[in-house]
Amino acid sequence: MLAFLVPASACTDRMTPSDDRFGRGGELIAMSGGEGGARYACVTCHGARGEGNGFDAPRLAGLPAGYLQKQMEDFAAGLRPHALMMDVAQFLDSDERVLVSNHYAGLPPAGLPPATTEQAAAGTAALYVRACQSCHGAEGVGTAQAPPLNGQPAFYLAQQLQDWQQSKRRNDGDHAMLKAAQQLEAAEVRQLSLYLSAIPARPASPAR
Repeated sequence: MLAFLVPASACTDRMTPSDDRFGRGGELIAMSGGEGGARYACVTCHGARGEGNGFDAPRLAGLPAGYLQKQMEDFAAGLRPHALMMDVAQFLDSDERVLVSNHYAGLPPAGLPPATTEQAAAGTAALYVRACQSCHGAEGVGTAQAPPLNGQPAFYLAQQLQDWQQSKRRNDGDHAMLKAAQQLEAAEVRQLSLYLSAIPARPASPAR
């Protein structure tokens, strides 16, 4: 029996979890990619403190852990298309996805300043109230039903809205985002993205 057990354990691509502070949480995965190395390190795109890159990689710090975990699961299942993130999420097992989600949820949400000096058009706040506030809360701070949007890069927000409009992204369950996004004109997508990116990030509610 031992002859079969030893080779089986030697062939695994997973090491025994470490007992140090990195191994106990998601920090090891976030900072170095864990066993996958730098290719899977979250900091490469999302910054050392989860602040995002101000362009196409969103802020992760302070987002609700449940939301982050769901996105990782959706990437892994191919429900949310993004070649790199699908590769990363599929490499991690379900426990590691939980660990890294909890890690980022626990970081203070110090987002980057808006990368553009262009301002949202007058009346954008009213547009946000009409189109987004019922799900995402006042000034995009998030609710129990939907994630925070404030303090995210304008380019990233516009890209996500365009993906919803084109049905490239359909992982919200009831298609509420597809319906909401398809009611927006191109100029309104730009206005909302600029408006939300300029609102400072805030810590997520403990209830989320």
